[in-house]
Amino acid sequence: MSQTADRSYDAVFIGAGHNSLASALHLAAKGWSVGLFEQASVAGGAVKTGDYTLAGFRHDWAAMNLSLFAGSAFFKAHGPELLQHGLEFSPVSKPFASAFADGSWCGVSTDLSQTTTNIARHSTRDAETWAALLAAFPTEAQHIFGLLGSPMNLRALAYFVFKILRAKRVAGSLDMARFLMQSPRQFLTQTFESPKVQAMLGAWGMHLDFAPDIAGGALFPYLEGMAGQAFGMVIGKGGADTIIRALISALRTRGAVIETNASVSKVLHKNGKAVGIELADGRTIMARRAVIASTAPQALPRLTGTDTAFDQKLRRFAHAPGTMMIHLALSDLPAWRDPALRDYAYVHLAPSLDQMARTYQQAQAGLLPDEPILVVGQPTTVDPSRAPQGQHTLWLQVRMAPGTILGDAKGEITATTWPDAAEAFAERALDLLERYAPGTRARILACRIVTPAELEADNPNLVGGDQVCGSHHLAQHFLFRPVRGHADGSTPIQNLHLTGAAVWPGAGLGAGSGFLLAQRLAGK
Repeated sequence: MSQTADRSYDAVFIGAGHNSLASALHLAAKGWSVGLFEQASVAGGAVKTGDYTLAGFRHDWAAMNLSLFAGSAFFKAHGPELLQHGLEFSPVSKPFASAFADGSWCGVSTDLSQTTTNIARHSTRDAETWAALLAAFPTEAQHIFGLLGSPMNLRALAYFVFKILRAKRVAGSLDMARFLMQSPRQFLTQTFESPKVQAMLGAWGMHLDFAPDIAGGALFPYLEGMAGQAFGMVIGKGGADTIIRALISALRTRGAVIETNASVSKVLHKNGKAVGIELADGRTIMARRAVIASTAPQALPRLTGTDTAFDQKLRRFAHAPGTMMIHLALSDLPAWRDPALRDYAYVHLAPSLDQMARTYQQAQAGLLPDEPILVVGQPTTVDPSRAPQGQHTLWLQVRMAPGTILGDAKGEITATTWPDAAEAFAERALDLLERYAPGTRARILACRIVTPAELEADNPNLVGGDQVCGSHHLAQHFLFRPVRGHADGSTPIQNLHLTGAAVWPGAGLGAGSGFLLAQRLAGK
């Protein structure tokens, strides 16, 4: 350890993703001095926007949907300040739809009559069920969001259970517990009769590593469906990085220091207490009160140089399959068979629960899926500022994709490294898009493929291209995220904390782990 520190702060952050930035802003507002050190050339982690195809076409690198951020407890506390620093949202009234191979589709709009009409084309009973679920959603939402927004410790959990028992009694509480343990398929097939309505909602489980038959995944199709209906969706005006730019501006106004191209090589600790960090360039940055690491769990032991039982558990932290991103500059939106799909921010190409389950298993086995799930993002349908007039950007998530390729489920691609397999796998995805929207290929002006390997190289937290930084399966969620006893981000080293998507409440742009940690450190 250096004898003399180059700089010191109350809190030092390793990484400047949105959880770190949110945590740092709350601490700075409470009077803490903060310094953030980010290995990449720009802050924001997976939340960044750039001209990745052609000049004037603004593409979100990975994250696009800002609804969780806009609805978060962090934004409620700090939103007015961020709006003063240039944060702008674009509201979406038609958040998502699913297209099917026969040319039909089903979508959710904030207009309930429009949504029920869409659903009734497939099942009148399901349309009635949808309306009933929505009527009950305000009551259910306060319980669910109460759980997702609570610190995940035994005391907080006991208080949550007490409130649920008081509100729902024993039978209702058991019903809720059962729901939280259900797989997407169990919930969807028991609730809706149309396979297409089931598929429309089931596609959301794939965003958080919940294939149709994974226990604990029912919550996410339910929440996305009901929230999409009740609130719509929010994307960033000009790009998702609007939240990052506003956070950085607010932090710097409060005196924070944010360095990019600043890799951290060590966490400095003495007598069981973290005291600072050492940068790759040899500088020593001291921390008077906290070192906060926004890293994938297995990276922390490399920084601390320790090998405790806690470190061994971090090394076993499981990641979800990867994602390939395809960014397209288009002369026009996709040529959907029904032009009504042009109005939706997201269009899923995930035609059945069975197909989603097969795709997931193939990726888990290291195989390039024969028919990947496509999430087709159409941000310019609500934010035309992202492309030159009359033209469009398209944001394609190709799910699932193995981080390490062992083979091809279709038997066509022989390459087993991403640099060699990328183009052929991207062609498979684009062929799929063309099947649902014939004529779209002719509208492509430029294409940028980002493989799972490139996602990880750009951001080491996205291990194997895992955009959610760790599976959310029950054994690695709630009290167990990232490991039992440390869902609050604490570590056995005093004053050293973890934050980010690997810490409760997990992935998404709600800044939950960063805000909860900052509140705990600052005493709210």
